[in-house]
Amino acid sequence: MIIIGIDPGITGGICILENKKVVEVHETPTMIDGKKNKRQVNGSQVANIIKERLNKGKEVVVVVEHVNAMPGQGVTSMFNFGQSFGVIKGICSALNLPIYFVRPMKWKKHFNLIKTNKEASRTRAIEIYPEISSKLARKKDSNKADAILIARYFNDTQL
Repeated sequence: MIIIGIDPGITGGICILENKKVVEVHETPTMIDGKKNKRQVNGSQVANIIKERLNKGKEVVVVVEHVNAMPGQGVTSMFNFGQSFGVIKGICSALNLPIYFVRPMKWKKHFNLIKTNKEASRTRAIEIYPEISSKLARKKDSNKADAILIARYFNDTQL
């Protein structure tokens, strides 16, 4: 089985997990849009990352972190986040892929990351997969680490 773990959003990450091994890990592809040069998720590139894993004779599932609006977030940022979330759902629907949603509290509890900072998920992903530590070397790679842990959570629990 191929598990595609996704931490949604403009600064999110995408992980391809096969047989408990990280095959690929990406920052969410983005593009510039509009007069204000705002970034948004590049749905075409996300679709290409996912499509590369199809037709290999293996079952493919997509697991996405299911998040809601948070107090204090602005209307524009929440709209943009929702748009990114919708792009991912649309791609999975168009490709007829099963999509599962997991709440942050669920996967974080599984990895003992409740009430920790973003750095802790990066550290935990490196502990589990030391061979990819170079791909998680920067502080901003915590979103890729989240995608890895989301995919691994599904692998471990099958929801």
